This record gives sequence, C-alpha cells and structure tokens, in this order.
Amino acid sequence: MEQKSVFSVLSPIMAGPSSSHTAGAVRLGLMARNIYAKDFSNVRFILYNSFATTGFGHGTDKGLLAGLCGYNVDDKDIKNIFNIVDNNKYAYEYKQDISRHPNSVDIIIDNEMFISGDSIGAGEIRINSINGFSTNIDGTYDTLILMYKDKPGMISVVSNIIQKQNVNIASLHCDRTSKGGTASMCLSLDIPIGDDIVEQIKQIKDVFYAVNIRKLK
Repeated sequence: MEQKSVFSVLSPIMAGPSSSHTAGAVRLGLMARNIYAKDFSNVRFILYNSFATTGFGHGTDKGLLAGLCGYNVDDKDIKNIFNIVDNNKYAYEYKQDISRHPNSVDIIIDNEMFISGDSIGAGEIRINSINGFSTNIDGTYDTLILMYKDKPGMISVVSNIIQKQNVNIASLHCDRTSKGGTASMCLSLDIPIGDDIVEQIKQIKDVFYAVNIRKLK
C-alpha cells in the first residue's frame, strides 16, 4: 500500500488527524509573519513537547514555515513548502519542557523578533510573548501592538487616537521591562483601523514599533 503523508488526506480546512499540529501550526506561522511585518531572511523554530515528538508526522514543521511565508491553511502548496523555500532560510530544534504547553513553539526571525506561541486545539492558537513581553493574542480580534519607552500618559495618547476613529478597544494588555524601560501594549479592537492610523501612532515620540495585526480567518 502506498504510504500517504498527512497533507494528502487533509480536507480544505486542514482538519487532518490533529488540527493542533497542522492548522494550528500554519496559523502560528501566519501570526508570526503578521507581527514581524516584513520579509524574513532566516528563521529558527524551536518545537516543544508534543510538537517536537509527533509534529513531524503531522506536518507541523511544514505548517509553521508555510504560515510564515504567507500560505493559508487550505493551500495545497504547504505539503511542498520545503521545495519552495531555500533550505538555508530555516532550521528546527526539538525540546522537552514541562513548563510549556504540549503544542508550543518559539519562532526566532532574523535574530530580531522572538515570538512564543501555543496551538491550543481545534486549530486555535495563542501568542504568549513577543521579544520577552507577555501577550495574550489569539487572532480573534484585530490587534494593535506597540513597543515604546515606558513613560506616563502613553496609554492615554494611543487610546485617544483610536477613540477619535470611533473604534472600541475590546481589551488592553501592557508589559514592561522596568519603570522607565521598554514597554509593550497590545490593544484588541472591535473593528479594523486604517494604515493611516497606524502611521499616526508610529509618529508618537518614543514609539519604536507599531503594527496592526488583522484577525485570522
């Protein structure tokens, strides 16, 4: 009997034998792509626990890379991604860590962006940290992400810009290295904001990173 790969039996929504290892992996890659917001030269994936031990058979490695390259979960080219992307651009490591979720991954892009996330089941995901800042991004909302110098009034300045567009903030999550150090802000939004608003926020003094992540389909 001819041996089939997991990608030869997946439905168009990539249900697969394990949506956590397949669709979830693609969506984690897509989210990392959106957060980085530019083309990458190299990426290193560190897969943990179940992702590390059974992910290869379920196509987790292909799914993560394909998502980072912009492929959606129903794209037939995912199964051939290693033939599409230069193999010098990506690498994988496999670890066990009981403190991490069973389906967990670190995505290090160009040694510049460090993103940690989990595939939590049924294709759903969660981004837990970006460059060491804690986050809670699951792709169900458009999310504005900022990094900036911590100082009083920054939340008010950003929220006022969004409020003037009649956009409601569904949730707000902040983190910082120390008082007056580097800080992050993640704002989940009920409706999308335009690129012009993101550019306006980028012009705020001491903001050095701002990107609006569209919700995942």
